[in-house]
Amino acid sequence: MKGFKRILKTSLLVFFFIMNIAAYSSNVQTQTIRGQIVDQDSKTPLIGANVIILNTDPIIGSSTDANGYFRLEQVHVGRINLKVTCMGYEDKTVPNILVGSGKEIVLEIELSESLIQLEDVVVTANGHKAEALNEMAVVSAKAFTVEETQRYAGSLSDPARMVSGYAGVTGDAQGNNDIVVRGNSSKGILWKLDGMDIPNPNHFSDEGATGGPINALNSAMLNNSDFFSGAFAPEYGNAYSGVFDMKLRNGNNEKREYSASIGILGTDVTLEGPFSKNYLGSYLINYRYSSLDILDKLNLVHYYGVPKYQDASFKFNLPTKKLGTFQLIGFGGLSNIYQEDFAEENEDSLTRTADFGAHVAFAAIKHIYPINDRTFITSYVSTSSTENSTDYKKYDDIGSWYTAYYDLFKNTSIRISTSMNTKINAKHRLKMGITYSDLGYNMFAKQDVLNTGSYTTEVDTDGRAGLVQGYLNWKYRIADELTLVSGLHYIQFLLNNSNSIEPRFGVDWNFAPKQSLCLGFGIHSKVESIATYFATVDNGDGTYTTPNKDLELSKSAHYVLGYSNQISKNVNLKVEAYYQQLFNLAVENDINSTFVLNNIRSGYTNKELINKGKGYNYGVELTLERFYSNNYYFLITSSLYESKLTALDGISRNSRFNGNYAGNILIGKEFRIGNPSKNRTIGLNTKFTLIGGQRYTPIDLAASIIEGSGVESENQYYAKKADDVFSMNMGITYRRNRKKTTHEFKIDIQNVTNNKAMVYEYYDDMSKNIEKAYQLALLPNISYTIQF
Repeated sequence: MKGFKRILKTSLLVFFFIMNIAAYSSNVQTQTIRGQIVDQDSKTPLIGANVIILNTDPIIGSSTDANGYFRLEQVHVGRINLKVTCMGYEDKTVPNILVGSGKEIVLEIELSESLIQLEDVVVTANGHKAEALNEMAVVSAKAFTVEETQRYAGSLSDPARMVSGYAGVTGDAQGNNDIVVRGNSSKGILWKLDGMDIPNPNHFSDEGATGGPINALNSAMLNNSDFFSGAFAPEYGNAYSGVFDMKLRNGNNEKREYSASIGILGTDVTLEGPFSKNYLGSYLINYRYSSLDILDKLNLVHYYGVPKYQDASFKFNLPTKKLGTFQLIGFGGLSNIYQEDFAEENEDSLTRTADFGAHVAFAAIKHIYPINDRTFITSYVSTSSTENSTDYKKYDDIGSWYTAYYDLFKNTSIRISTSMNTKINAKHRLKMGITYSDLGYNMFAKQDVLNTGSYTTEVDTDGRAGLVQGYLNWKYRIADELTLVSGLHYIQFLLNNSNSIEPRFGVDWNFAPKQSLCLGFGIHSKVESIATYFATVDNGDGTYTTPNKDLELSKSAHYVLGYSNQISKNVNLKVEAYYQQLFNLAVENDINSTFVLNNIRSGYTNKELINKGKGYNYGVELTLERFYSNNYYFLITSSLYESKLTALDGISRNSRFNGNYAGNILIGKEFRIGNPSKNRTIGLNTKFTLIGGQRYTPIDLAASIIEGSGVESENQYYAKKADDVFSMNMGITYRRNRKKTTHEFKIDIQNVTNNKAMVYEYYDDMSKNIEKAYQLALLPNISYTIQF
């Protein structure tokens, strides 16, 4: 707590220093807003669309040119709302655009063609701001903005942490950004970037995990994106829990712009701009380095276990006159932490060390080619690599060091994908695609046996396997008020030829001007971590086998029913009920065992598995949201749910992630301070969260002492319930716009009240006792950002 007070005191001094920097000219600061208006289905430019800024007098507006581009100049900084109209298309409002003096606003806005074809008539849409960007998604889908990831208290500019405030989604109590969606393990999450499958984009991630402590994709690179929590559209496969459909923005193609940020979580710079004045192409590049590691190298911090990480990401947008648009996209991250433990009775006596490292890399060439004004083809070739390693050493009783555990997991992929999007007419749209993934793996893990220096090999393999996925998606707009989306997804894992044909269906009915019902169904499946297929199983007679090579896909059938009510212009109520039937689950091939693979969130198991498990998740979710308007917002979400799994013993039990309930209240307001011409604002944001405790497996103390490491009690997997987790997060943001620059100072504090809920128990080999693990303690993050 004393350390936190010192940090807070320093932060406040910096805060007041920024507030009192000598003022520039008191003239009102302005910025340019520009972009392109396109057809939602065909992506063709719309000529003559009108773009205006609402609530301006006189009205500030513009019309699109022959290529669909518009430009609004001398726009006052602050928050504005845009309205776009075009003959034959539904009106669209783009709300809450944060305009700063340090960076131009460049938009691509999609309009939906109206089914009412009347001359000189402009149709107004009945939709609202809660809809997803992907118009093929009609249930359990929500778009989010980059500004929301930065604004929501405790989000740390991380999309995964931000969506933990959504109904049906719970975050990790110990600070990772792993998320549990509707009672499903976080290992069932799919990450996509600009329509491409990507590996887990987080630092310090484990084998088979989908989360980690820090996201390697910097929010400075991101555009508005989608999150899906169930009954996904046919284009999404190899996932049963949730989908992050992330988008990278294009760099500014008219002027060079820069931003820099320094904070506890990292120091980074972003560069963007055109390649030349006469070319519409652009570049966008970001690099970040661990601030704590910088301070450690300068001898300004002194403690063991400094997390070291760095990451970079880029996007080159390269349009051509006749060959379509090429894009080069990529990101990468390196992370490492080395920790030492000392004896309690002698602080100079080193007893054990742990060295953990991870890296992730992804690069792709993407091509978007318009065949005509109704059809375009998108193709890409990508490559990716991940590596995770652990080296855990102990000091034995005779004064020698030995390796207690060691592993090294390397995964690579080469993907080739193509898809075609066709707008047949205003009512019908088809989208189809196919992806082939060549998956490489090189894995090794060994475990010391009873502190003897003899080892059991848990996995030792290398090779390649293929994964084929294809889909067909049909969107049928029966009427302006009624939309049907249906299709199929196919997946086949070529290691053992296990496959799944998955029908998907969704309907959205706006039965009243401000009310709608939605219905969704889908079959979903997922390939397990490669290490699971090659895990070595001890037969008990001195021989070993790898019996899981023929493991099939785990599957889930999602049923969703939703109701939405636009109570007022800026307030929306949404209720969803769901049922998920889990089947073909991997369970231990033992009639007395309670082990179900869906209970783990990362890693693998060296148990012999068989696809005879089952289970279910059901629940109801409520969301009441006031979209940001008039300088404030709120988001209230609640979830009641049940999650059960059945192993080979036939008994239905609570799943590990069955917390039964969760709730969030997020509130924020922005205040303009001082003279309005100074363009200074302070934002206050708060998040209250209550999560039902997850289940954990009790530790067998006697067996753990003999083994020298934690041994879980046999057949009591996740039989105990942890404490409920309450946390309060708070964020304070100070923003000032000067001539051609924007300054932002932010304090973001997690678990302000420093609650200490017990989340599980573990065995400590030092004390030879069972210890308790608690939720993440109070954690401040302080940052300063400049855009120019």
